[in-house]
Amino acid sequence: MTGEVSIYGLYVPPLLLLTLAALAVSRLCNLVLAKTGFYRLVWHPALFDFSLFVIVLGALTYYTRNWS
Repeated sequence: MTGEVSIYGLYVPPLLLLTLAALAVSRLCNLVLAKTGFYRLVWHPALFDFSLFVIVLGALTYYTRNWS
C-alpha cells in the first residue's frame, strides 16, 4: 500500500479511499439483505451491519495491499 494517493493534487490516505469503498459495498449488501428478508434472522441488525462493514474493509485492505 502506498503512503498517499494524489487526486487532482490533493493527497489522500489510501485507508480513507478504502473506507469509502467499503461503505458503499456494505451499503449495497445491506440493501440486498434487507430485500431478501435476511434481517429477520439477525439478532442485532446494527451490530451485524458494523461487522459486515469491518469484514468488507478488511477484505479490501487485504486485496489491495500490494498496489503501488
